[in-house]
Amino acid sequence: MKHGIYYAYWEKEWAADYEYYVEKAARLGFDILEVGAAPLPDYTPAQIQSLKSCAAKNGIQLTAGYGPTSEHNMGASDPAVVKNATEWYKQLFDVMAQLDIHLIGGALYSYWPVSFDGVDKAEDWKRSVEGMQTLAPIAKQYGIDLGMEVLNRFENHILNTAEEGVSFVTEVGQDNVKVMLDTFHMNIEETSIADAIRTAGSLLGHLHTGECNRMVPGKGRTPWREIGEALRDIQYDGAVVMEPFVAMGGQVGRDIHIWHDLSRGATESQLDKDAQDAVTFQRYMLEWK
Repeated sequence: MKHGIYYAYWEKEWAADYEYYVEKAARLGFDILEVGAAPLPDYTPAQIQSLKSCAAKNGIQLTAGYGPTSEHNMGASDPAVVKNATEWYKQLFDVMAQLDIHLIGGALYSYWPVSFDGVDKAEDWKRSVEGMQTLAPIAKQYGIDLGMEVLNRFENHILNTAEEGVSFVTEVGQDNVKVMLDTFHMNIEETSIADAIRTAGSLLGHLHTGECNRMVPGKGRTPWREIGEALRDIQYDGAVVMEPFVAMGGQVGRDIHIWHDLSRGATESQLDKDAQDAVTFQRYMLEWK
């Protein structure tokens, strides 16, 4: 099991100097840094090589996260949107492969955050399955797995429970399309977080962690021991990436709806200390070997 953190814990925008956070993640005891996928297709060859070298030098594995814009909605009703989205993803996958990134997770089957205007779950589901059946073989050429993130009802309507995630991934029927769960979203939607993990079972390809209040693991009431036991039961040995959001402001704060300062005015050094303590806590609570 490898433990990571999403760069946006420290940032207020959906892009950043990822090399800075690679070095920080390594220093704080993480194995993985999850980067935002949005800017990657625009990277120059020099930027790609520099980030790849930085990750290798620091012993950090990179994964990617993305909340697709409506222009990148693979489940759109407009074929032109799907066509343009497919071309964008092709560019993204090429850069990811050059960066040795082999997993991307998020609402890749849709867009984020959904406006909910005129949604039709059954039809949107059908188109999203078709979109992933188109995208998955392209990603597979680059050795990339796609994580279908199960989100809470306030952020998407297609996949809200682990059971739905399993049904969706099974219907797509591509071995590089996986269920992706997040403890924050499960806290809202699932009767039992541990049982949801067991429901995902061998289809679980990526796990995001964070407290019910979106703080780092260990600063809330999430049942971490139960989660660890469930991960042991399904023999999950993949990536566990914490995705805390604690600061107001910027596009990140607006999109995540952080309306009060969860960091309590913390400095960057205090955020670093909290993250370092959290990864120690997470390793203790979740590792089953």
